[in-house]
Amino acid sequence: MTATNHAGVQATKTTIPATIDAAIAGADHSWHPILQAGLAAISAADPHYLAALASSHFLPTEGRLFAAFKQPLDQVRYVLVGEGPYPRAASATGVCFMDGAVEALWSERGLSKAVNRATSLRNFMKMLLVADAQLAPDNTGGDALIDIALRARAEASGMIQTLQALQQGLTAHGFLLLNASLVFRPEVAPRKDALAWRPFLQIVLDALRQHAAGQGRTPPTLILWGKIAEELQALPGVSEFPQALSEHPYNLSFIRNARMQELFGAFDLLRS
Repeated sequence: MTATNHAGVQATKTTIPATIDAAIAGADHSWHPILQAGLAAISAADPHYLAALASSHFLPTEGRLFAAFKQPLDQVRYVLVGEGPYPRAASATGVCFMDGAVEALWSERGLSKAVNRATSLRNFMKMLLVADAQLAPDNTGGDALIDIALRARAEASGMIQTLQALQQGLTAHGFLLLNASLVFRPEVAPRKDALAWRPFLQIVLDALRQHAAGQGRTPPTLILWGKIAEELQALPGVSEFPQALSEHPYNLSFIRNARMQELFGAFDLLRS
């Protein structure tokens, strides 16, 4: 079967490896034709890329390649773009900086061991605590978190307890949690995979912009974390999106980023 994608590219489903095409089923139905179009755009730019990807070992596993797109198209108000999946099979979920190895956020000594291992998530949590005036920006080490965790774990605290609750809060506020590269492969530089996925992201962003225009709305706010994500600014049409840029959250300086504190602090994500 031949179809024309959002970029006007003629492609057949047979050009998309079956395992990658099957992963589309994990996305909300509103995204299915857009994801097909995005994959066709990748194939048009590099006819060999998807076949090589399908024959390699990449993260995320378990058909979660398009897990971020469980957020319905009509509900997207913010598009957060990170670098790529966590480089661990248990951690890579297909959703930006949501580490699948993390359950509890807190421990008796502060943030849980699993959160501390996930550097981007750890710094994001600390940034939220600074924005909430629970943590001093000049004192974000482990000892400073002990009392905060004690209060957070109290039954009547009203604070979220799990990573799932944090993700649900972001989703409820309309976040699409993407990465510049949807895959991680240890033998491939993240920037190289991100470059291959750029035609796909062009299709996704075009679809969001066109959908917003059809609804008489401003396009979603585009939040770009790190140099690889910032390169998306060069894509056609991206200048029409409201934008917020920052260093990637694996940098300690992210904790003190005033723009990120203002943006995410307004959502009160730490409270259920």
